[in-house]
Amino acid sequence: MPAAPTDSEIWFLTGSQSLYGEDTLARVAAQSRQTAEELAAGLAAGVHAGPGAGAGREPAPGPRIVWKPVLTGADAIRRICLDAEADDRCIGLIAWMHTFSPAKMWIAGLAALRKPLLHLHTQANRALPWSTIDMDFMNLNQAAHGDREFGHIQSRLGVARKTVTGHVRDPGVVRRVDAWTRAAVGRAEFARLRLARFGDNMRDVAVTEGDKVEAQYRLGTSVNTYGVNELVAAVDAVEDHEILDLTQRYADTYALAPELRPGGERHASLRYAARIEAGLRGFLTEGGFAAFTTNFEDLGGLRQLPGLAVQRLMADGHGFGGEGDWKTAALLRAAKAMAYGLPGGTSFMEDYTYDLTPESGLVLGAHMLEVCPSLTASAPSCEIHPLSIGGREDPVRLVFDADPGPGLVVGLADMGSRFRLVANEVEVIAPPAPLPLLPVARAVWRPAPDLRTSTEAWLTAGAPHHTVLTTALGCEEFEDLADMLSVELAVIDAGTTVRRFAQELRWNQAYHRLADAL
Repeated sequence: MPAAPTDSEIWFLTGSQSLYGEDTLARVAAQSRQTAEELAAGLAAGVHAGPGAGAGREPAPGPRIVWKPVLTGADAIRRICLDAEADDRCIGLIAWMHTFSPAKMWIAGLAALRKPLLHLHTQANRALPWSTIDMDFMNLNQAAHGDREFGHIQSRLGVARKTVTGHVRDPGVVRRVDAWTRAAVGRAEFARLRLARFGDNMRDVAVTEGDKVEAQYRLGTSVNTYGVNELVAAVDAVEDHEILDLTQRYADTYALAPELRPGGERHASLRYAARIEAGLRGFLTEGGFAAFTTNFEDLGGLRQLPGLAVQRLMADGHGFGGEGDWKTAALLRAAKAMAYGLPGGTSFMEDYTYDLTPESGLVLGAHMLEVCPSLTASAPSCEIHPLSIGGREDPVRLVFDADPGPGLVVGLADMGSRFRLVANEVEVIAPPAPLPLLPVARAVWRPAPDLRTSTEAWLTAGAPHHTVLTTALGCEEFEDLADMLSVELAVIDAGTTVRRFAQELRWNQAYHRLADAL
């Protein structure tokens, strides 16, 4: 399963009208095509450390910017919007009114459009040629009021969109368009996601429950449960050569504990971990599943809780949730797709314990075994240790510390009447001291604005204990994603106060109830 689709497209639409004549429209077409090409070049180059930048990798393939002929009439506008809806490759549209495009022409098209829309308020020239401006120049470069006409009809019709102002050679403009583009990738991933749950969720736990029918209606994600022993059958069917190949890869990639090496007393456990990975990977690939869950309370005939297998599948782009948490698994898969090619990592995570000393205010995050190695650029160690829950053999896992840097912790909760995303800006740091007795992958972070405010706001929002930790994405991508999905988003950042945050939740609740009623 690739980390993100590489055949998706963003269509670039330009509005005008036939009033200007063929010569002017030809110049409009040439300038709009050039603008689309410049924007595509900026996105591909990775302005703001975009795809591959600083990571020692080639730029990652992403959605292509596809220029479309200039639109001058209602029929053509309606047709392009219908075509966009029907084309699975199209995951969003960028619209720019190069001149003046009377907005009544856009009503039928916008009414038919459900895919994400970005209104780019720009113009072909960056600086005005003051000494040579004449009326021909003024007639050709009318976005200053053409886009106002377009903005009016979007607001009049209640069209959800993102508006970005500035020239396409401005890195800030490209950064904001890139965030929207990545959100469109996440929205498309939710819409086509197939998710396999092996067993049910952890018994008596509330937050990992949720309405799977509503999720498919709102998000598009198909969530289905399979008996664990269906996975066991796939694991048992793995051939020896697959196990040998995987154990060799482990030795080449990680620092294997001596007891796990060939001839070591626990090498058989490493071979069984490889068997689990091969069987699980094959099951997911055959079923077209890009995300999955497991549950330590429901392991069937599995001899180990899947640890190493889950970590490696996440590193390859799969979504995962522990204890049957399908919402976090879906969110992680979408975030993986959104972060494709960016430096940093994205992982399943859980807030485990705190350092409450006044000068510290830190969170130690981990999970039993399942933290994605994309969070570190260092080679993890591959170790085996007892696990006090699950009642199975000692599981193999990767052990490492997440690399320092700015990050975001995001959770998805089912509030009954709607889904709620909660995001907390954080700073991931190196552990203040070694953790020699904690044999799991972990991350330590300082939440914004501080631990007390962050945790009180998080609890007030009813946000989950399972989350996605990303050091690749920022808040803007999730703001755009929430708008595209019509999902509530509550943000905890440097400016948050608990009182104001609680007020925002009440306003959000009123808004979403009213919006659903309409």
